[in-house]
Amino acid sequence: MSDIASLGDLTGKRVLVRSDLNVPLDGSTITDDGRIRASVPTIKQLSEAGARVVVTAHPGRPDGAPDPAFSLAPVAARPGELLGRDVAFATDTVGESAAETVAALGDGDVAVLENVRFNEGETSKDDDVRSSFAGQLAQLADAFVSDGFGVVHRKQASVYDVALRLPSAMGGPVATEIDVLRRLTVDPARPYVVVLGGSKVSDKLGVIENLLEKADKLLIGGGMVFTFLKARGHEVGKSLLEDDQLDTCQRYLTEAAERGVEIVLPTDIVVADSFGDEASARVVAAHEIPADTLGPDIGPESAAAFAAAPGDAKTVFWNGPMGVFEVDAFAGGTRAVADALTKIDGLSVVGGGDSAAAVRQLGFDETAFGHISTGGGASPEYLEGKELPGIAVLERE
Repeated sequence: MSDIASLGDLTGKRVLVRSDLNVPLDGSTITDDGRIRASVPTIKQLSEAGARVVVTAHPGRPDGAPDPAFSLAPVAARPGELLGRDVAFATDTVGESAAETVAALGDGDVAVLENVRFNEGETSKDDDVRSSFAGQLAQLADAFVSDGFGVVHRKQASVYDVALRLPSAMGGPVATEIDVLRRLTVDPARPYVVVLGGSKVSDKLGVIENLLEKADKLLIGGGMVFTFLKARGHEVGKSLLEDDQLDTCQRYLTEAAERGVEIVLPTDIVVADSFGDEASARVVAAHEIPADTLGPDIGPESAAAFAAAPGDAKTVFWNGPMGVFEVDAFAGGTRAVADALTKIDGLSVVGGGDSAAAVRQLGFDETAFGHISTGGGASPEYLEGKELPGIAVLERE
């Protein structure tokens, strides 16, 4: 794949950058700007090269039409704050405001366009509709840089089709993600430990399937663990359970044993009557979950075991919190796993999404981890072995 240097002298050229600015908001307040901070180095690199930088991105999932609830306006100022310079904002993507804003840019200037998903052509399944919108985007630029790894698994106009129309390259975040994910899937340094959490087994079926062939040890927590516990014959009370995945979990347990892969499940669980701050919590053995309770976290014994399990691992991949980390009483398991990853003498990878949010919310120094992914849904799909359209289009001959 081509990097930015392959685009040649960018002085005076308009460069369309597909960034990932899809950050959580509380009203108009950004609650985690990690993805914006990850996007800034590429924008800065292009600006310092004299390019006229046009950033396109999306927050949320508007239905192909303008919706104030999903406007990029509250987000657009943050890149400028991090860059230490003014950043223009266009109130549309390919309309009059975008055209005027881009035309007014000087060398090194930066503009952010309104939410690209306000246009139905962005996410259309109709190739012609999507291509037509990509053509409008391409008219705003002389070159394209794919910089948002969190969207490269989508065959969308600003991710895929624009790259067919303009000289294209990948930005630093995409290059870094690909390098790290390859290290997780192609001849990883061993011992190799995978820690999986989050709500549902069904969200990670492909990841488990693929990594069972590669990992030495697999630790499972979060809401998804209860389907595994049920598959082992334990009652799980009112905890999240996917009955239709019980046979699959049993198969994974059997397959892991046959491959010599150690699967570690919690031995104790924090149980409560709800997930809220006021919930009355206690610890029980994993095989003794009361029928009227649910499990918002792994227990302290399990947290200690999960923290110790990586041990001398040379590669650790973690995706998904161990519990409802947003509530302090249920953050113990997630905190223990995060802390363990900071001590790895090798590659430690935090798999983005809720895991990355947990690292920041729990106050960890992000530089203590080998890599914190910005990948969202793209990382699991890569780990499943799927082709990512936004990468494939950059790799074409």
